Amino acid sequence: MTVAQKRPEFRNIHALSDLPTYRLPAAGWVSILHRVSGVLMFVLLPFILWMFDLSVSSEISFAKFRSAFNNGVGFAPGWFLKLVALSLIWAYLHHFIAGLRHLWMDVSHAAVTKQFGTTSATVTLVSSVLLTLVLGAKLFGLY
Repeated sequence: MTVAQKRPEFRNIHALSDLPTYRLPAAGWVSILHRVSGVLMFVLLPFILWMFDLSVSSEISFAKFRSAFNNGVGFAPGWFLKLVALSLIWAYLHHFIAGLRHLWMDVSHAAVTKQFGTTSATVTLVSSVLLTLVLGAKLFGLY
C-alpha cells in the first residue's frame, strides 16, 4: 500500500517574494481583468459621455469630435485619445465576453468544470484581445 504524499500548503503569500513566481490560471486572469475592465469603464465614464455628447449633438460637434481624434484637444494629442478609446474598447469587450462566460456558468451546471473553466477563460482572453486588435486597427486607420 502506498501512502499519498501530502500536498504543500501555502497559507501566507508574501507580495515581494511569492507573487513574482506565482502562476495564476487563465480563469484567475479573467476574473482579475473582469474587475479591472469594470473599474476602467467606470473611471473613464466622463470621457465616454464627452465622446458621446460630442459625436451626436450636431454636425459641427461631430467635426470637432473627429478633429480631436486626429489633431488632439488641449494638452492631449490625438494618438493619446485614440489609446484611451482603445483601452475602453478592450475594457468593454473583455467585460462583455467575461460576463457572458459567467452567465453561462450560472445557467448551465454542466459548465462548472475545471476543463470548461480553463477553456472558456482562454477563449475569453484570446477573443477579447483579437477583437480589440481588429477594432484598434480600424480606430487607427489601418483599414
